[in-house]
Amino acid sequence: MHKLCAVEDIAEPGSKGFDSSPKGSVFAVRFDGQVFVYANSCPHLGVNLEWQPDQFLDQEERLIQCCMHGALFKIEDGECLAGPCVGDALTAIPHVVENGELFLAD
Repeated sequence: MHKLCAVEDIAEPGSKGFDSSPKGSVFAVRFDGQVFVYANSCPHLGVNLEWQPDQFLDQEERLIQCCMHGALFKIEDGECLAGPCVGDALTAIPHVVENGELFLAD
């Protein structure tokens, strides 16, 4: 397993990006007591999603937002709700939380 960070290193709600993981560029979102991890790639253009480092969420911190065209994705499952890729989804990355630490699953 590859350690990303301590869960408490991610704000609640909030997000954090990781460029040097075995799965490539990924990001984690902490929301409603859970952690979700996705590939950092928009299904529409394949670009990184963040506006600025670690900024993957919309202004209300309720959805993931693509910086390129504003597409909005559900935090819970990555489904695109608005934008040019409606019906597509972000790629979920298998992960585990153990003893307050976030790891990518093998």
